[in-house]
Amino acid sequence: MSSENTKVNKDMTFAELLQIRPNAAMVLSGYGLHCIGCHLSVSETIEQGMKAHGLGDDKIQELVDELNAE
Repeated sequence: MSSENTKVNKDMTFAELLQIRPNAAMVLSGYGLHCIGCHLSVSETIEQGMKAHGLGDDKIQELVDELNAE
């Protein structure tokens, strides 16, 4: 399966996300997540990172849906 067909999910690390969706950085920054330069991006999941930034489950699902729609 190509990375273009891989579904994004909240349990992926930011590093995994950016590997399969390099353009996701723009979407992430729209949520206040500037994960590219963060040292935690290699091990922190999307869910963990968003919760650390005060974003709840509704925003997590919104982000995942937005990334999968691209």
